Amino acid sequence: MTDHAHHHQAAAHGHAHPHEAELADLLDLDAQVLGSYLDDATQWAAGLAPASAGIVDVGAGSGVGTLALARRFPQAEVVAVDRSDAMLSRTVAAARAQGLDGRVRAVRSDVNESWPPELHADLVWASSFLHELTDPDRTMRDIHAALRPGGLLVVIEMDGLPRFLPDAFHDGLESRLHAALAQRGWNSFPDWRPGLERAGFTAVEQRLFPSVGRPTPELASRYARTFLGRMGPALEGIAPPSDLEALQHLLTDDGPGSPLCSPDLEVRGSRIAWAARRQ
Repeated sequence: MTDHAHHHQAAAHGHAHPHEAELADLLDLDAQVLGSYLDDATQWAAGLAPASAGIVDVGAGSGVGTLALARRFPQAEVVAVDRSDAMLSRTVAAARAQGLDGRVRAVRSDVNESWPPELHADLVWASSFLHELTDPDRTMRDIHAALRPGGLLVVIEMDGLPRFLPDAFHDGLESRLHAALAQRGWNSFPDWRPGLERAGFTAVEQRLFPSVGRPTPELASRYARTFLGRMGPALEGIAPPSDLEALQHLLTDDGPGSPLCSPDLEVRGSRIAWAARRQ
């Protein structure tokens, strides 16, 4: 998930961003509500990588991908790489709580600067991460070099922002807000296939993983309000005042008529993924 300054890369040089805990909570909420894509994507990766793979989750954030990989690959060690000490601590604590701490470890590193030279892997997982890098082409080359022969890189991006509102709500309010955010570069990424091929990867496959979340009404509402609430500040100056007013009313309305309080609230999302092989 991203608000252009990627959540799990928001802390420079390992110091906690003042809103980092909120960002980590949002990542965890996303996994709880729309996490079926993680099941599908890790199953796809498991069909392409060895069961005993050494795995690196780069830009691991709060660790939802790290833990999903550890569950999917019960014989593997999974290394969570992030430049935020706070995020890595959260990942390690979650692994311990789930009985996975013996197979999950953390490495603090900013791959914007360089790839950790000691890290080699059979599978590198990069979720909502590459598009935040200064030089993703260089990092893809670094990953290619760090993979063992036959190794796999899986790149995942959010294929459109999550949707919570009926299409007709305020004559398509959510679509207009998403279009405005696109002007600010939210969730902007290219087709990674050409870059992967330039980095030396072959056999690039692409998959789409749609997901629909129907959690408890309380969890769905919490996720919707948290995500939509983060949109507000980024929309200042680019969205019409009437749309900003409608968004603010939506966030503060906890009455029975609010779509965010509906027991039928449905959260829709989608991820797009590329899997690329080192020969």
